[in-house]
Amino acid sequence: MMGLGAIIGTGIFVGIGDAARVAGHWVILSIAVAALVASLNAMSSAQLAAAHPVSGGTYEYGYRWLHPSLGFTAGWLFLCAKSASAATAALGCAGYALRYLKMNAEPIQVPTALFCLFVVIAIVLMGIRLSNALNTFVVSITLASLLVFTTAGVLSLVFSESRPLPSPLEIPETSTASWEGILEGCALMFVAYTGYGRIATMGEEVRNPSKNIPTAILLTLGVAMLVYLMVAWISIGTVGAQTLGDNSITKGAPLEMVASHFTTPWVKDVVAFGAMTSMLGVLINLSLGLSRVVLAMGRRGDLPSALSRIDEARNSPKNAVIAIGILIALLILIGNIKLTWSLSAFTVLIYYAITNLAALRMSEHERRYPRILALLGLLACLFLVYWVDPSIWIVGLGLIGVGLLWWRFGKHYLSGT
Repeated sequence: MMGLGAIIGTGIFVGIGDAARVAGHWVILSIAVAALVASLNAMSSAQLAAAHPVSGGTYEYGYRWLHPSLGFTAGWLFLCAKSASAATAALGCAGYALRYLKMNAEPIQVPTALFCLFVVIAIVLMGIRLSNALNTFVVSITLASLLVFTTAGVLSLVFSESRPLPSPLEIPETSTASWEGILEGCALMFVAYTGYGRIATMGEEVRNPSKNIPTAILLTLGVAMLVYLMVAWISIGTVGAQTLGDNSITKGAPLEMVASHFTTPWVKDVVAFGAMTSMLGVLINLSLGLSRVVLAMGRRGDLPSALSRIDEARNSPKNAVIAIGILIALLILIGNIKLTWSLSAFTVLIYYAITNLAALRMSEHERRYPRILALLGLLACLFLVYWVDPSIWIVGLGLIGVGLLWWRFGKHYLSGT
């Protein structure tokens, strides 16, 4: 449930539309291939977590199996990737909220997203117990709204006289998607599946991690892929890939627009409400995870030590939470879902390339799966990252450079060494 809560969120309510923009009707293939690549990475994450069950994920694995610079790079990329995902979630939440309230989203989407972030940061500062309770509630609403969406969507397609029931493998002759677009769609959809990493990063808190972590990760990915394929099939069969992609960028609420074309139009309000709660849950999850990585990096000295202080009254890393809130807010001010989601794709693919590299360095005694799977995962990540928009490469490599400069010089300057 934790894995599904992290995966079935922004990716399904916003990411599918963005992937359809570049992959067209072939987004179905992009979703399936992205799930395959995620499965390869999941096996690397699972065996690393089983062999070294500590919180922190690839940040810790890089330090243990590779080099401190790669460990830091992994942690830095995690902050960049998930902050961009959080900004996308906030913008998506605002888009669905404004559509739900029958308001024009474009002029006030950014201020509304900032307000959503402010509310979430206030909740996270109250402590993990309240955050987890709220997350459980919103995940339940999300799954219920998706059940309504898929049921109403299938019935609408079956009984519609103007839209014959589409075949998942039937691609219209008018589709203009190229291989480059399909592969970029794979990269964009890969981001959606990476929520499974939340299971691995909680390694210290799982009973029998060597058995339960791999099982939970692979089961989560299988269920999530089926949900994504069903939602994409319904959406494309209802409005077409181009309309789905255009709406994702201009309004940030593609599934609500799809639901408005069903024979039961009230479903659009259910979907909009479920999307709002879903992305609030994503924001809570990401703010919690990001702040805890900042806390760990502050303790190790990779970030300013002030970020490692704990508010004893609420047992919460107050400074880390506030710092993460500021970072997400700056990304929200960009106001471009396409940019934030693509940036997340670039940084998270490099992050998981480091994960697979760490898995390749494991000893035979530590290894659970054949080495070839980690090698395939590494090559797949490097291959897909090539197809991300070139402008995102410039931004992403710049962020990596800034992080490494800080790691090499900045932290030593502050510590006086």
